[in-house]
Amino acid sequence: MNTESNVTCLTFGGHVEIDKYRYLYFAIMFTMYVLIICSNSTIVCLIVIRKSLHKPMYVFIAALLLNSVFFSTVIYPKLLIDFLSEKQMISYRACLFQVFLFYVSACTEFLLLSAMAFDRYVSICKPLQYPTIMGRRTVTTLLVLAWLVPACHIAVPVVRNANLKLCSFTLKGIFCNNAVQSLPCANSRALLMYGAAVMFNVTLLPMLLILFTYAKILVIAYRSCGEVKKKAAQTCLPHLFVLINYSCLLIYDLIIVRMESDVSQTARFVMTLQIVIYNPLLNPIIYGLKMKEISKHLTLLFFQVKVN
Repeated sequence: MNTESNVTCLTFGGHVEIDKYRYLYFAIMFTMYVLIICSNSTIVCLIVIRKSLHKPMYVFIAALLLNSVFFSTVIYPKLLIDFLSEKQMISYRACLFQVFLFYVSACTEFLLLSAMAFDRYVSICKPLQYPTIMGRRTVTTLLVLAWLVPACHIAVPVVRNANLKLCSFTLKGIFCNNAVQSLPCANSRALLMYGAAVMFNVTLLPMLLILFTYAKILVIAYRSCGEVKKKAAQTCLPHLFVLINYSCLLIYDLIIVRMESDVSQTARFVMTLQIVIYNPLLNPIIYGLKMKEISKHLTLLFFQVKVN
């Protein structure tokens, strides 16, 4: 629907039986949001407080978990409001802003995972040069680039889409994602090519870098003693698991718009919820339980709380 002035409003068409299960959805999603914030923030605070965790690997983990909180905050507040509203609506420009923040945080995750892979590569394959290569300046530069590069890439199509004429005002989803590409009357071919280039630069290229570095690590670990193999397994497997999980969710998000007629509304609703629930909750569980140092400090923290 179009409103007066220059505000264009969109309606969401991806909610399933929202009136019947409104309060149940709200309770579940609010609980998930609280769990995401608490679990991720606990580990981040632990890394900040414990000086023994002030190492590049744990700094990158803290950045990854902070990004999960940011990612969830982009989605959950508006989603919770929608579950309590008669009509699920959003202005077009606000929707584009949510798209921008959503994909910046999504692409940042890949770049942070690639920075973690590089850190593990230097640590295992070049241990003597590790303090020199992974200094504070290098870590700071990688963290800044992890957020700055996606923001610069994604700002271009978002600004360009803001000026396109819309022929549809119903968004097939429960929040604003790449489904907004189906709203304009005509898509620019140059914009589609630019989007493909962006996906290569901020997702596929980092993924290839991660796979290459872990392949090198596996080769070095295979030729080394048992201690090196153990170190490689303890630090690399959690990263690989997170990468595979996140890649599957992002691939789903990218292809679901191309399968509008082949996916039922209920299936779309359930799968989309996986994006906003599964990964932000999985990250603190993986790194909290599988990373030995973090797990040890978490155990000490909970023991102190229990004693007090």
